[in-house]
Amino acid sequence: MMDECVTTIGLCKRYGSETCVDHLALKVPQGAVYGFLGPNGAGKTTTLKMLLGLVHPSAGSVRLLGHELTPRTRLAILREVGSLIESPSYYGHLTARENLEIVRRLRGLPAEEIDEALRTVRLDGQVKKPVNHFSLGMKQRLGIAAALMGRPRLLLLDEPTNGLDPSGIQEMRELIRSLPSRYGMTVIVSSHLLGEIDQMADHVGVIRQGRLVFQGTMSGLHGMSAARLALRTQDNARARSLLPVARSEGEWLLLDAMSDSEAARVSLKLAGAGIGLVRMEQRETSLEDIFLRLTGTEETL
Repeated sequence: MMDECVTTIGLCKRYGSETCVDHLALKVPQGAVYGFLGPNGAGKTTTLKMLLGLVHPSAGSVRLLGHELTPRTRLAILREVGSLIESPSYYGHLTARENLEIVRRLRGLPAEEIDEALRTVRLDGQVKKPVNHFSLGMKQRLGIAAALMGRPRLLLLDEPTNGLDPSGIQEMRELIRSLPSRYGMTVIVSSHLLGEIDQMADHVGVIRQGRLVFQGTMSGLHGMSAARLALRTQDNARARSLLPVARSEGEWLLLDAMSDSEAARVSLKLAGAGIGLVRMEQRETSLEDIFLRLTGTEETL
């Protein structure tokens, strides 16, 4: 079992009578790309800000890199944490290198950190262009370059693909996936887009209305899919009275998954009752269905 880079116990944040984060128990393995997934307003950004000490929890505790985050330990711990929360900050009239030079001086880092960060995010060919002339994707990559200065052990990214075109999304996805193997760092990336997390992360936490409703590996989330046998007949009303139909979906009748011999008996039963079988197929519950159910868009799992 991998050591945990981030753990939270009973983490809560309340604003008056509103609870934004409700007893969150995150467990982020060392070296993972951990997707923090949930609809807009679920509490993702508030949680990331509590991990950085930017928002004070109403209750609970945060442990980063083996140390509890407290006012006394915060500065020492955060020297090994990089972050890009919401939009990146930069001076538009300066180049990418000049922006990173400001970060380098403020943090007392060696000069070679700038070249390494620019190479990592593929901005080393844009040394003369002012940042005001960058595309949105390039600005996002500059924000990540600043977060990578000093080689942090933990990187927090809040919706890093927001507003990017397909090419920018692909570049961001490849960059994030490369970081654990390239630098040995752990990455937490929040998103409301299931497809993005599925293609970036190996572990995932799903949050709904401030509560964690799933946490585990991406393969574990995929494993929640349930197979169904889908039928279309010439008389669905009569077929429904004969068969153990789980539910209807438009013109389809959905039955629980069964063996080939059981499916053959269903076909024979329909034929014996004079009901024509138009089509029969096996379906897997999609990852999108699982996500919608976990986050409350559908009523049941």
